[in-house]
Amino acid sequence: MIIEEEFSVDAPLEHVWACIRDPAFVAPCVPGCQDVEDIGGGAYRAAVKVGIGPIKTVFKLDIEVLEETPPNFARVETRGQENTNASRLTAKSELTLTASGDDATRVHYKSDVQVVGRLAKFGLGIMKKKAKTLGAEFAENFRLAAEKTAVA
Repeated sequence: MIIEEEFSVDAPLEHVWACIRDPAFVAPCVPGCQDVEDIGGGAYRAAVKVGIGPIKTVFKLDIEVLEETPPNFARVETRGQENTNASRLTAKSELTLTASGDDATRVHYKSDVQVVGRLAKFGLGIMKKKAKTLGAEFAENFRLAAEKTAVA
């Protein structure tokens, strides 16, 4: 399933890039993120609690930055599974930041997400709706945090 969204942050490009590349900054913006660990070399581990329909679970994720061109582009791969191994997730994502005037940045992301296992039974429509909701919540959380720290 392809998920593609864009949002604007009222903060300079360099500041938004610094925020998006800081796992300690990003983690509280991710809905359900319970923990994130920088394991070095552009790799991270995270635990994210999600709920789809009646299923509530925690995904253990391995995130790796495969390529980046600061301050504009990053290609990231995420792999993970539920604690119970009942579902697995793989996401290949691209993030593009573009200056929009002196003090604003457009953030565009595109992810190819594959889910197999018990969560996949909910079907593409429900999964896309949930992903869109989580993406919008992340965007709003990130935008507010980045704008707040840009003026601090």
